[in-house]
Amino acid sequence: MKIGRVIGTVVATRKDDSLIGNKLLITQPLNFNKEKDGSPLIAVDVVGAGIGELVMYTEGTAARNAAKKPNSSINAAIIGIIDNIDVWEE
Repeated sequence: MKIGRVIGTVVATRKDDSLIGNKLLITQPLNFNKEKDGSPLIAVDVVGAGIGELVMYTEGTAARNAAKKPNSSINAAIIGIIDNIDVWEE
């Protein structure tokens, strides 16, 4: 699992049939200091996240399983909304 922030939405009137009915959100990957860590990606939302929220997401087979669509073209899925992150540092 990884963390990210939802920074936008995607509306696609024409898409793979396996994506029909899914909310698509643009997610900016973050490190544990909440700093950008890579390029934004499009993720299927399975938890009802919104723009600006800090989220957990997963990729690959885990994303397809989270969306309950194992044979779909889904590569990333938002699987949780984060309330707080505490990181212990020496």
